[in-house]
Amino acid sequence: MSSTASGKNGTWRNWGGNVSARPAREVEPASVEELAAAVRKAAEDGLKVKAVGTGHSFTSIAATDGVLIRPQLLTGIRNIDRDAMTVTVEAGTPLKRLNLALAREGLSLTNMGDIMEQTVSGATSTGTHGTGRESGSIAAQIVGLELVTADGSVLTCSEKENPEVFAAARIGLGALGIVTAITLAVEPVFLLTAREEPMPFDRVTREFDQLWAENEHFEFYWFPHTGSTNTKRNNRSAGPEHPVGQLRAWFEDEFLSNGVFQAAQWVGRAAPATIPAIAQISSKALSARTYTDIPYKVFTSPRRVRFVEMEYALPRGAVVEALRELRTMVDHSGLRVSFPVEVRTAPADDITLSTASGRDTAYIAVHMAKGTPYQRYFTAAERIFTAHEGRPHWGKVHTRDAEYFAEVYPRFGEFTALRDRLDPERLFQNDYLRRVLGS
Repeated sequence: MSSTASGKNGTWRNWGGNVSARPAREVEPASVEELAAAVRKAAEDGLKVKAVGTGHSFTSIAATDGVLIRPQLLTGIRNIDRDAMTVTVEAGTPLKRLNLALAREGLSLTNMGDIMEQTVSGATSTGTHGTGRESGSIAAQIVGLELVTADGSVLTCSEKENPEVFAAARIGLGALGIVTAITLAVEPVFLLTAREEPMPFDRVTREFDQLWAENEHFEFYWFPHTGSTNTKRNNRSAGPEHPVGQLRAWFEDEFLSNGVFQAAQWVGRAAPATIPAIAQISSKALSARTYTDIPYKVFTSPRRVRFVEMEYALPRGAVVEALRELRTMVDHSGLRVSFPVEVRTAPADDITLSTASGRDTAYIAVHMAKGTPYQRYFTAAERIFTAHEGRPHWGKVHTRDAEYFAEVYPRFGEFTALRDRLDPERLFQNDYLRRVLGS
């Protein structure tokens, strides 16, 4: 995945290509002090302020016609505390650089998502997650953070210092301030054994609770128009290390999962009637494999085929029923869906607007290739997800508003009250936040 970029005439576009904006100016601060000064200057000029990472959100959460803060110069590790087993990292640091640096130090995050192109602050502010029985999102691993608030002051928070801000700002949506540094819990690097294998849809849904209970990290991909899934089970291992061979990794992760898959998307877009047949072939393309490696090499994989995505977090007990409803909808709708549906889980956490806040959670993510009409599919899927009290991922396509969120988040009012206190003039407002949080 490549980073976000500005196009002609200063137009900013996200990675998925479905969001664009034309900021009045862009700022790349080299220090927290420069960032704070940029915030104060924007307020003086009557301009709104948003920070953007690599643009991997499919919503307009980072879009602005005011001042766009780019944190590319706010990168690197500030401190590693081996007694506390924490790492403090500048907010603009890409997750890839963080993972590589931690590995060199013999350290690792406990859990992570399936890509590592995002910045640390961008990933956590929108609730990026992987899959886990007991281990939650990247934000759930935060033990402290620093942010610049609307008056240009620098606020630090943790469970002991400004705890009410800490409870919310770990997934702050960019609404409470601009995060400048994050302290994450880490642990000594460990090994994971990954077992990937095809499994019939009916079996994986029938045995979902067992598969979840027996594995530290379980996820699967269902191929619409088929009865097939690919499953992945990751569990800690005593070793020895046994990574995927270089040739096989290239063939399966690059040639098949990216190259051939991209070609299949082009064919499907040009001739939608071929998609069910392509799906049957795609679902059988990858064979079973088992390998053992350090965490980031197991959790993450390259994603080079561009797409647009909607993902909803459901109560874990509702996910199988919702997935079966999704399959029935696709089978009877005449839709042609060329992208797999991804299913993951997370334990309940205590972050105010986390999609897993207060409840054990399972996620269903639907995708369509970039440039392919997705509205009909996503609208039908969203109708199913919201019927199960689903919470949409903050960085992925959805149509929900503040009224809906007040119903599905018991602590929604707590977050908006904190926003009123930290940003009463709505310096960090944009159209997206106006919709999801209210004015």
